[in-house]
Amino acid sequence: MRLRICTWNVNSVRLRAEQAARFVAEQAPDVLCLQEIKCREGEFPVNAFVEMGLPHLKIAGQKSWHGVAIASRLPLGAAPPLQVCREGHARCVGATVAGVEIHNFYIPAGGDTPDRVQNPKFDHKLDFYEKLTAELGRRDPKAPLAIVGDLNVAPGEFDVWNHRYMSKVVSHTPVEIEAFRALEASLGFIDLMRETTPEPEKLASWWSYRAQDFRASARGLRLDHILVTPGLRDAAFRLGAPAARIHDDVREWERPSDHAPVSADLVL
Repeated sequence: MRLRICTWNVNSVRLRAEQAARFVAEQAPDVLCLQEIKCREGEFPVNAFVEMGLPHLKIAGQKSWHGVAIASRLPLGAAPPLQVCREGHARCVGATVAGVEIHNFYIPAGGDTPDRVQNPKFDHKLDFYEKLTAELGRRDPKAPLAIVGDLNVAPGEFDVWNHRYMSKVVSHTPVEIEAFRALEASLGFIDLMRETTPEPEKLASWWSYRAQDFRASARGLRLDHILVTPGLRDAAFRLGAPAARIHDDVREWERPSDHAPVSADLVL
């Protein structure tokens, strides 16, 4: 069976429920992982997701800020929690779908100053990565596990519009890239988007609202990721090569999120 997993920082699920319905109708994800839902559990538009064919929900909400959710066509089972946010924010939700353990993250952006001492938000971001990497390092790499979401790091030279400039900007600084690579190394995670579209082709999944035309400005960052363990390598490569995609056309829709959805197919 094909399992299409999609991640999308939707930047308010209530504001963009209609866009979510359009995306689901066009792309038919089996599992839609949302970040920045910006609502509490009881405020989530459950009926809208039932109507779009994703009735199985797991929601970790928070008033006005953060919040993550998994919406699925298939039943959701329990998954061991990965509670690694020291601030207690709603930044992670996990579930098992068709035997695949999926954890959906909204990792802190980190503020403006890339200094752990001067900027508590940046310290929180790196602490989040460190705790998550340590937790995952205790797992079995052969187990079918996916880490998805807005991980708020553009890890590669070609995941930013200008590597030299962005190396001094939060999201692409050397210490953040080191933290991201340590997370990847913890279980030998496979970056499905880069397996589909290798470097040196540039990729982006986020563009600032400040640009009137995001394509013309071309100053995007690849902040949204789908990483899978070696236990899912066969499922990802079963058709010869991974099928992962950034749906940047969604960024052109009216009143869009600043993030585009990212999807990947597993053949189980």
